[in-house]
Amino acid sequence: MPRPTAAQFAYGSATVVATTLALLLLFRTESGVGVAAVGTTALILGLLVALRLPHPGRGTAEEAGRTATDRASAAARTHHALEGIGARERVPAARSSARADEHSLRR
Repeated sequence: MPRPTAAQFAYGSATVVATTLALLLLFRTESGVGVAAVGTTALILGLLVALRLPHPGRGTAEEAGRTATDRASAAARTHHALEGIGARERVPAARSSARADEHSLRR
């Protein structure tokens, strides 16, 4: 199960606080049972709001299929555009002689 994002925490917490205040002011309850019911209702509503927020990088299967098709067609358009102007294959950049695992500040 993925960890909740900061937005989920923020929206869920804000929903709990706002719902609790609104219900307490609306019903003007002073009994312990009423306050417990309002608190439980607010927590459940906050949980639902937090869970309904979309996770970043996660979409439906339909969106994933559409994106793959869009990427393939964009790559084909780019390939044909490069052929049209007479561009050659890409040449890889020269490799650096510095070792990749060394720290950048080491002398």
